[in-house]
Amino acid sequence: MLVMVAWAGRVSGAEPNYDESKVPAYKLPDPLICEDGTPVRNRRDWERRRRPELLWLFEEHVYGRAPTAPPGMWFERAGEDAYALGGRATRREVTLWLRGDRGGPKMDLLLYLPRGRRGPVPVFLGLNFMGNHTVHPDPGIRITTAWVPNDRAGTVVSNRATAASRGWAASRWPVERILERGYGLVTAYCGDLEPDHPEGWKLGVRAALSPDGTNHVFRPDEWGAIAAWAWGLSRAMDYLEGDRDVDARRVVLIGHSRLGKTALWAGARDRRFAIVISNESGEGGAALTRRRYGERIADLNRRFPHWFCGRYKSYDDREDDLPVDAHELIALMAPRPVYIGSAVEDRWADPRGEFLAGVHAEPVYRLYGLEGLGVTEWPPVGRSVGRYIGYHVREGRHDLTAWDWERYLDFADRHLRGR
Repeated sequence: MLVMVAWAGRVSGAEPNYDESKVPAYKLPDPLICEDGTPVRNRRDWERRRRPELLWLFEEHVYGRAPTAPPGMWFERAGEDAYALGGRATRREVTLWLRGDRGGPKMDLLLYLPRGRRGPVPVFLGLNFMGNHTVHPDPGIRITTAWVPNDRAGTVVSNRATAASRGWAASRWPVERILERGYGLVTAYCGDLEPDHPEGWKLGVRAALSPDGTNHVFRPDEWGAIAAWAWGLSRAMDYLEGDRDVDARRVVLIGHSRLGKTALWAGARDRRFAIVISNESGEGGAALTRRRYGERIADLNRRFPHWFCGRYKSYDDREDDLPVDAHELIALMAPRPVYIGSAVEDRWADPRGEFLAGVHAEPVYRLYGLEGLGVTEWPPVGRSVGRYIGYHVREGRHDLTAWDWERYLDFADRHLRGR
């Protein structure tokens, strides 16, 4: 059946601000002051009081509450080639039956692991936008049978992927280079968890795990699509903990754009991820909301009303009333390393605001005796900065490039391999 859903373009109640002189004065919430006004003096205060409080605030006002892992979830090896990519890799495909039955939702994982590995290897884990078969032209990858988007004409059309889309997004997933650097790659299609359109929840885990299915009426604090995708990343981690070829203590979580927002929220909720990388996640991700630069909350909620919880819509054009901001989301990764990537032409995502979120998260890292960014001035284009909070702004547009990947691989080497 062909399903068509209205899909909004870049609409807003006002023209976006791209002028730094028009950024209003703003006051950020202090990550080291609890809601009752008491200060956070040490790591114990942070871990026992402020961190749980911030998680609750982000759930309540931004992303919504997600369920725990469902009982009965199980994994099925769907295929393997020990000599993939000309003998350079093992390609493994695994189906995660998320509700424990074949009639329920499933997520297909694609793993590439370096050949000649000695013991478990560290891996990068990230969701993709259009199906596992799009990350590489390898003809052995199964083509997704899930809903895939086609919004080129301003309309989202329910569609089946074809072989013509193999390798469509390969430039964002330099598989051979990742393997060459000694890492594996694990990816899954976000649409397995929830198709990315306002009615997509009815085909995804939010309906499948609701007691009343597609008749469910969401409360203001219940999960949106980003929380559903983040929930799925934790389920992928559940599988990786049992794969003997993967070092589950060294899983690097990565996401681009809306899936960068997803990676940050998954990393905040699930501390099993060793490193979290946000590539151009912008508003609702790494960019400071209160700057009102580029995309704003109202833009998100008009264009993508399904991404966040219902209560988030009450902050359209009321950014100062939101009890949290992006620097506190970054701080929730502490003491684990986190890296924020920006692009100078991606003004919609507010590159400077993403950098400043890292700056203002640094006090939490200091509680652990760790250096965060170590700088307060926006670095030159093309220079990577930071220790436990990494950052760069590169030339170019909104994308995940080979240049970005080299910075992320270097960051992982430093923290996972001491290089």
